[in-house]
Amino acid sequence: MPLYEYYCHVCDQKFELLRPMSRAGEAATCPAGHADAERLISVFSALAKSADGDVSSVAGSGCATCSTGDCGSCSIG
Repeated sequence: MPLYEYYCHVCDQKFELLRPMSRAGEAATCPAGHADAERLISVFSALAKSADGDVSSVAGSGCATCSTGDCGSCSIG
């Protein structure tokens, strides 16, 4: 089951909901009870670890400073 991110305009807060894909388009209610939260586009990262322990990005580098596969060096917030 996917984890979706939402934004509540009343609370000015982001929150996550675990819901089936069949309910992805339904309106969401924030934890404080405000209706009609907006679903956000989620950003994610995929990493792979080789047999010798090296970690690298599966889909290429996330930014220009991530040349080593060590996301601690990345300048993205």
